[in-house]
Amino acid sequence: MKRRSFMKTLTMGAGVLSFGLLPFFMGRILRPNVKAHAENRIPLPGALKNPEDFARACIGCGLCGEVCPVRSVQFYKNDGGFLADTPYIDPEQKSCILCGLCMEACPTNALTVTPVREIDMGTAQIDRAACYPWVDAGVCGACVSICPLGSSAIDFEFGNFYRPVVQDGCVGCGQCVEVCPEPSLPINIVSREHGKVAQHGIGVRKMERGQRGF
Repeated sequence: MKRRSFMKTLTMGAGVLSFGLLPFFMGRILRPNVKAHAENRIPLPGALKNPEDFARACIGCGLCGEVCPVRSVQFYKNDGGFLADTPYIDPEQKSCILCGLCMEACPTNALTVTPVREIDMGTAQIDRAACYPWVDAGVCGACVSICPLGSSAIDFEFGNFYRPVVQDGCVGCGQCVEVCPEPSLPINIVSREHGKVAQHGIGVRKMERGQRGF
């Protein structure tokens, strides 16, 4: 009798859970299948590397956004295609502070708790043709000063105290992007294969800013 009661409760629980998730899955199906615009959209810390794997694992619960103390987490809408309702960060608006709360709150494997220096959201990339110190247009250093990981992530060029150079320890949190005072934004977060220094040429700049994995 107890076994039958347990199975009945278990079945009812599964049914309620499935019904609760139905709007989310229907929303994914009914959203237009368009390619997400990747400009200024980077993954959350600890996110699965493949966007499709991430979209399948994320249930759109929104907990990552709820626990973020600086409200840097945003969510794809109709322009997100298969990523609709999944989270991203726009470092120009509000960058990640690497607190780790989103990773701890995630109920699935979409986000995995990761040591701060092992996080990989991308890497900062500097356009030396626009950065104030690199074109001798003034003294700045805001990106170096704000970095939560210090000189292992970004430091000044040897022999010059103000020209920033991105290091291998950069995890792509985007705080340098948020604080940059230059309107043209000479520093961005890109996929690591695009390098730490912007390369100029026909169509190259657009590619560097557009292909960030999310």
